[in-house]
Amino acid sequence: MLYTNLKHIESAEAHQKFINDNENVMICCGRMGPMCIPVYGIMEDIEADYSHVKFADMEFDNPESHVIRNADECRGFMGIPFTVYYKHGKLVKATSSIQTMQQIRTILDENFAK
Repeated sequence: MLYTNLKHIESAEAHQKFINDNENVMICCGRMGPMCIPVYGIMEDIEADYSHVKFADMEFDNPESHVIRNADECRGFMGIPFTVYYKHGKLVKATSSIQTMQQIRTILDENFAK
């Protein structure tokens, strides 16, 4: 279990429903470790600034997270978390490892402009 204040996605089915039901989505797939916790914190901190984006997490070690781990855009990733961004159900950006607030804001602004 991930101890964040984000929406938790626990199955491949819930993942598909979440990205289909929301126009703009950011999901961080990771663990409660030193590379992931800062990304969750940034997501929690900026969630109110991006009301047009839905934020969620998914546990990396959950077998159901194969939908993120095995995505073509994530295949070469070596570090967690895998952070994926969806627009209209399509994966438009994926990053791995720790990200800064500015890096995340840049991705959100470039892909999900109001």
